[in-house]
Amino acid sequence: MHPSTSQAATTLTPLRRFATHTTTTCSVQASAYGKCILATYTDVRKDACKEEFAKFGACLREAMKRK
Repeated sequence: MHPSTSQAATTLTPLRRFATHTTTTCSVQASAYGKCILATYTDVRKDACKEEFAKFGACLREAMKRK
């Protein structure tokens, strides 16, 4: 038997949880990182957006912790 569509849609798989957190919970950090990438993409340097990436990654790790 297959689960109903409504049940499948409400179940949060790890990937779905990750996508939710990248667009809601960590949107400020994601936006800052994206702006940094956009501002520096023509002058690629190692660690150009390291601080923004670290903040975004920390937010995602905190949001994805198993409760």
